[in-house]
Amino acid sequence: MKRKLQFCILLLMLFLYTSCQQNQAEGKKIIINSKTKDVITSYGPQWITRNIIQDKKNNIWIAAFSGIFRYDGKYFTNITNKVISARFFSLLEDRKGNLWFGSIGEGVYYYDGKSFQNFTTSEGLLNNEVTSIYEDKKGNIWFGVSGGASCYDGKSFRNYIIDGNEMHEDQTGKTFPVRRPYEINSIIEDKKGQFWFATRGNTFAYDGKKFSVFTHNDKPFKNVRSLIEDRKGNIWLGGADGLWRYDGKTLINFTKNFVGYIIEDKKGNIWTSSQRDNSQVWALFRYDGNSLSDKKPIISEIKSGGNGLFGILEARDGNIWFGSMKGVYRYDGKTVKDFKSKDGSK
Repeated sequence: MKRKLQFCILLLMLFLYTSCQQNQAEGKKIIINSKTKDVITSYGPQWITRNIIQDKKNNIWIAAFSGIFRYDGKYFTNITNKVISARFFSLLEDRKGNLWFGSIGEGVYYYDGKSFQNFTTSEGLLNNEVTSIYEDKKGNIWFGVSGGASCYDGKSFRNYIIDGNEMHEDQTGKTFPVRRPYEINSIIEDKKGQFWFATRGNTFAYDGKKFSVFTHNDKPFKNVRSLIEDRKGNIWLGGADGLWRYDGKTLINFTKNFVGYIIEDKKGNIWTSSQRDNSQVWALFRYDGNSLSDKKPIISEIKSGGNGLFGILEARDGNIWFGSMKGVYRYDGKTVKDFKSKDGSK
């Protein structure tokens, strides 16, 4: 009887172990072999450039619809050429130095410098359109996708679904094979440990247990495209209703023009990619950090970008990089250079 009980316990443990193994996300690996040659050029992407980051080694990484580009200060390398034919939208370097690339339609790619690993709905990702990527204080990687968010702890995904005007964790294993009404454009964790999710619908705050809708004058704050927390702990929101700053109690509006992306630079200036007054023309704007408390802060227009400007980066050398419908630009404080050709233009 004792041996029979031990055998049953052994079977149960084996079953539980197998179940856990099945729930772990094992992405599809793409090995870079000797036949795969990187394309190295003196010019950058020629098409839509959505986001830009700088890694620990000071390389600039660019997510474009024509691939993932690495810029070493002299040359651009399309590292996904002949390997992955996805349109890339978002990217992140995690604390271990590995890179994550979010695509439109093909999920997310993990890159360790030697090979790619692809995670899609087959591995538990909520949706294959990955519009934002964020690493929280615990080292979890969050993916803003069409229909909600996925949190990856290195082994498996926990999914959070936007359901109309609400958001909640899903424990049924549901995934969305097609585009959903609301994608998550931006995710941040503030100094208090609260998460913020910007969507085309409501803006949500999450304390780890409950999602709540962020409101203004008792109305949901909608269609936010970008979120940041500045060095003072203020939350900045940019979207269809313009640029806003929230200090924990009150909201202050800086422009009603559509705002796409926001960053704060080392001097405390706020940069946005935004539409001009009463027009569809987009431009890069800088809000002087020393005048943000004034009734009329000093705002400088740096560069117009036609019908679309996107992600912004302040590099460690102080240069400002930003994406556009036609590639990537760099502003050194005096002139704007593009990288469409060897010489660029000003």
